[in-house]
Amino acid sequence: MPYTSKEIRLASRPPAGEPQPSVFQLAETEVADPGKGEFVVRNLVMSVDPYMRGRMDDRPSYVPPYQLGQPLDGGAVGEVVASNHKRFAVGDVVAHQLGWREYALLSRGAQKVDTDGISPGAYLGVLGMPGLTAYVGLLDIAALKDGDIVFVSGAAGAVGSLAGQIAKLRGHTVIGSAGSAEKVAWLKEIGFDAAFNYHDGPVAEQLKTAAPDGIDVYFDNVGGEHLEAAIGRMRNHGRIAVCGMISAYNAEEPPAAPRNLIQVVGKRLTIRGYIILDHADRQPAFAQEVGAWVREGKVQFRETIVEGGVEAAPQAFIDLLRGANTGKMLVKL
Repeated sequence: MPYTSKEIRLASRPPAGEPQPSVFQLAETEVADPGKGEFVVRNLVMSVDPYMRGRMDDRPSYVPPYQLGQPLDGGAVGEVVASNHKRFAVGDVVAHQLGWREYALLSRGAQKVDTDGISPGAYLGVLGMPGLTAYVGLLDIAALKDGDIVFVSGAAGAVGSLAGQIAKLRGHTVIGSAGSAEKVAWLKEIGFDAAFNYHDGPVAEQLKTAAPDGIDVYFDNVGGEHLEAAIGRMRNHGRIAVCGMISAYNAEEPPAAPRNLIQVVGKRLTIRGYIILDHADRQPAFAQEVGAWVREGKVQFRETIVEGGVEAAPQAFIDLLRGANTGKMLVKL
């Protein structure tokens, strides 16, 4: 029998600035019984991620924009409740990309996950796309070298918190910035050598205090003032991996470039942006190395879980862009 499923659709394109609840629409739909080669998943938990903000605008990007009147999508983990697929049986727990809804009909694009002793949400965070993003950004894009001093912005988020821990586990000095005293305290708990609250004063001054000898690697989640400060503290031949620039996602006007960009020349810096979709081949190495650290308790992670079902997803997303999360922001369905 078909499944009645609630889902969140994009009702309108948000104007410049923070998206408002009115751009989202809660709707009900029927999800059909699976045909040959198909299976139905009841979602348990879904992800909200900063990159989704760009998909709400009707402009070219590395992923297609969300369509008006259609459900949003994104990472989710759920349980198979009906199957006509030879690889997926009822009761399997899978990660897939049809979040923002209660039930999903799939034929491909899902991966079985083992939730014995680990939360389903881990496969949307530390062992999922954010984790792989941190791993690739440090090892491949920034090309960590012995003795590097590493600065991570947005360090209490899903990506930044793992990036810092990977660098620390590989023997580096690690500095992080975050948006509250509580987040700073957590960064120190999980091994960051120094951390500061960017609300407490100019980032450049706080970074100079935290890294008096300069930095070699900047893992950028924020952009803006953080990027300018990092360029100022870079040592010669430093590397900047640009994962995201969340400070600009809700900006009503495009931000100015860092005022000290000319230092890129004199310091012979490398600045490289990347999209994790281009690095799927690194998944096995990531799963082996970081998966082992998670199982051994060497990597710590937090989840900010929002209750209330799919109806709560729009506000969770808005709050994510405001920095309300520590670790991965998830919505429990």
